[in-house]
Amino acid sequence: MTKQEKVNFVVDTLAALYPEIPIPLDHKDPYTLLIAVLLSAQCTDVRVNQITPLLFAKADNPYDMVKLSVEEIQDIIRPCGLSPMKSKGIYGLSQILIEKHNGHVPANYEDLEELPAVGHKTASVVMSQAFGIPAFPVDTHIHRLMYRWNLSNGKSVQQTEKDAKRLFPKACWNDLHLQMIWYGREYSPARGWDLNRDIITAVIGRKTVIEAYNKTKKVY
Repeated sequence: MTKQEKVNFVVDTLAALYPEIPIPLDHKDPYTLLIAVLLSAQCTDVRVNQITPLLFAKADNPYDMVKLSVEEIQDIIRPCGLSPMKSKGIYGLSQILIEKHNGHVPANYEDLEELPAVGHKTASVVMSQAFGIPAFPVDTHIHRLMYRWNLSNGKSVQQTEKDAKRLFPKACWNDLHLQMIWYGREYSPARGWDLNRDIITAVIGRKTVIEAYNKTKKVY
């Protein structure tokens, strides 16, 4: 199977499995998405979706958010983990949005990545899901799948993003990265991986990964 055939197989299989693609994080606009993505660092989407309604009931826009203290924000978001850093980031970015962007979330990487606690992955999610601009945010699921599928070397998320953007058509990036996240969770998890259910890896996967799985049933 050529690399292009592998790419086509991935796109076709994911499209068949996920013709409708749910957004993992609940939000209503770019600002609430930005906050939700920030909270999702080292936290499950399920937990974030439990906490954001509590936070957004008090402040769902930057103007209301800066009326809260960092301590008040931290108390609400504590179950998401890393609350000292995240609460300062939420307060700080809300201030900057008011001062520099008229309270609006900017639709470009440079301004997004200048915001406190906002890295490239968070900015990519916002660009893709809030503004519909083609992006390929790479989380742990996508990083794992690209390696298992022998489409990237697995050395860094930066390289995985470059490989994904090079291999997959730009027009499908926004759908594909979400489809891959759901596939990674449901069919190719890091733990409890069952190759018999993981059809894409079984068909196009890295030979060494499949051999190791078959010999030891360990997680790779």
